[in-house]
Amino acid sequence: MSLHSPVGTDDPKVPGSPEVPRLRGMSPRRRRRLSRLAQYALFAVALLMLATMADWGRLQQQFLDPGVAQQLFPDLITIALFNTIVYTLTGFAVGLLLGLVIALMRLSSVGPYRWLAMAYIEFFRGLPALLIFIFVGVGVPLAFPGLVFPGGAYGQVACALGLVSAAYMAETIRAGIQAVPRGQLEAARTLGMSHATAMRSIVIPQAFRIIVPPLTNELVLLFKDSSLVLFLGVTLEQRELTKFGRDLASQEANTTPIFVAGLCYLLVTIPLGLLVRRLETQHSKAR
Repeated sequence: MSLHSPVGTDDPKVPGSPEVPRLRGMSPRRRRRLSRLAQYALFAVALLMLATMADWGRLQQQFLDPGVAQQLFPDLITIALFNTIVYTLTGFAVGLLLGLVIALMRLSSVGPYRWLAMAYIEFFRGLPALLIFIFVGVGVPLAFPGLVFPGGAYGQVACALGLVSAAYMAETIRAGIQAVPRGQLEAARTLGMSHATAMRSIVIPQAFRIIVPPLTNELVLLFKDSSLVLFLGVTLEQRELTKFGRDLASQEANTTPIFVAGLCYLLVTIPLGLLVRRLETQHSKAR
């Protein structure tokens, strides 16, 4: 017993004295776990309330009527989805080629080239894509009466999507080129390559390996932007998913065609989104 301890104290360290229970607080980890459980429970209750309050019969009749949905096939796949994919790929090709040229102009040592590239990027990134489609579909034929787009409506859509996507792809490509170590270009020049040859053979291929994930993401965005084709004058055989669904919805007085067309978008965009994440993970591991 310590000389300084008063007689009769209940010090747990003193042999024979009764132990005083300690009030232990809840650990931060346990508090976080309980907080997450409470949030999950609240979310589940909210979903259950919505599920019980909704009139699923009316929703099914309006958005997923089997009789109306059956009438969409096979044209939904052979015409609408096929045209959407064609519009997306052709627009992506135009945007990629034009974006590469603009990116090289943006990196050029010639001032006017840089100024033109910057003006293009800011202009087409600042305007809504809808205005670009209207300009290509209405403004260009008025300004150039004899001009005929190769492929008709397909050429118009490829031009409109290409003009919009090129502004974004140009910045992506520029960032990829600048991410390549400058020593690669300098080493090529010391071997006697010209600047253009070194860029074409060494720098640009490495840059494209870096920017594959964001370019794939741009492909997803273009696939959805192809829905703006409905503002152009296309024939029944040239309709894409959104216009196809809209026309059938007006004809059937039911929104099932639009809902099914939306599901077709998901069938393409979800796998592409997973591919983007996979490519980003592989790229981060490679670094």
